[in-house]
Amino acid sequence: MNLIELPALLVLDVQKGFDDPYWGKRNNHEAEGNIARLLTEWRNRKGHVIYTKHLSLDPASPLHHRNPLGTEFKEVVKPLDGEVVFTKNVNSGFIGTELESYLKKNQIKTVVITGLSTQHCVSTTTRMSANLGFNSFLVSDAIAAFEITDHKGVLHTADSIQEHELAMLQKEFATIVTTNDLINQLNQQ
Repeated sequence: MNLIELPALLVLDVQKGFDDPYWGKRNNHEAEGNIARLLTEWRNRKGHVIYTKHLSLDPASPLHHRNPLGTEFKEVVKPLDGEVVFTKNVNSGFIGTELESYLKKNQIKTVVITGLSTQHCVSTTTRMSANLGFNSFLVSDAIAAFEITDHKGVLHTADSIQEHELAMLQKEFATIVTTNDLINQLNQQ
C-alpha cells in the first residue's frame, strides 16, 4: 500500500436500520469500532470525511426513507458538523448523488471505503469508484456482510459472503487493507 496523499474516507450507510433482524445474521461486529478509529485519524489530520445515507424506497426496508429511526446514523460513527453527507436510494454512492463531482472538485484521486453492507452498497460503490478512475482502498475489517439465501435456496453465511466479495473486489476494483495497516501507513508518512 502506498498512500501519497491523504485519501477521502467514505463511510457508507452505517445506519441504525442495519441492526434490525430483517437482514439476518451479520459478521464483523467490530466494523463500527474500526470505522470510528479511522474517523479519529481522518479528523485529526483534517482529511475529507464523506458519508452516504441510504433512504430506501422499499416500505418493508428498515432503511425506508419514512423511518426516521432506521435511517439515523449509528452514534459511534455519526457525522460531525461540516462533514459531507450524500443521500441515495440505490446501492451505489455515486448514482443520484454529487459524490463523483465532489471528489473531482476537491482533486481527490484516492478513496478509502468503509461501511455497510459488504454485498450491497460497499461492493457496488467500490466497483463504481474504480470504474470512475479513483484509486480505491477497501478496509476489510471496517465493513460487514449479512447472510443470504441464494436463488437455489442455499444459505450462505455472512463470513462466506464477506470472503467472496473481498476476493472479487481485490486487484480489479480495490486494494484490500485492514484498519491497522492503514493507520500504520498513515503514521509512517
